[in-house]
Amino acid sequence: MRILVVEDERRLADLLKDGLAGEGFAVDLAYDGREGLWLATENPYDVVILDVMLPYLDGNAICARLRAAGIWTPILMLTARDTARDEAQALDNGADDFLSKPFSYMVLLARVRALLRRGIRERPAVITVGDLKVDPAGLRCSRAEIPIALTPKEFAILHGLARRAGEVITKTELLSQAWDFAYDGDSNIVEVYISALRRKIDKPFGRATLVTVRGAGYRLEA
Repeated sequence: MRILVVEDERRLADLLKDGLAGEGFAVDLAYDGREGLWLATENPYDVVILDVMLPYLDGNAICARLRAAGIWTPILMLTARDTARDEAQALDNGADDFLSKPFSYMVLLARVRALLRRGIRERPAVITVGDLKVDPAGLRCSRAEIPIALTPKEFAILHGLARRAGEVITKTELLSQAWDFAYDGDSNIVEVYISALRRKIDKPFGRATLVTVRGAGYRLEA
């Protein structure tokens, strides 16, 4: 098993390398963000241990760039900051696990083993409908490479339509996509969100891709 450790604290990096090598892993080291990104891009690794605070390029940026490049090697993020915001940012950028400094080496090793058991996860699909892109993993949407800000409900409805682009989707199906089973409100709420989506994904771009099929539902066209 091959592991990349990206850590600018050389003493800690060397200790991690010695410890992991003692467990039978082949370990490469990088002491700054640029070198870490290059190594992670050019070589196949089973796990990357990635510090957040790095010279030249921080760990969150590295993680985001690797995921954007379609590299889904499991990543364990290390940070000296221990806040919910930091953990959320790391996970949102594509990290698989998060460990705050100072940490127990036994815990780090256990988490590395857990990531190895899990293996490289399948790349989440970015759904493309014409020049509209819907990224379920990143909760992002864009048209013609221009980002579009959507509310969670708007995104859920668009995702349901994009997954079955070209098909007619009923109000009931869209309700089940965006609301829980306990919802007992008016199904016409879907029309409100469809109108909001048209104002965001179609009107500014001169498109008419979100179509109402009378008596049946809605269809997203390329």
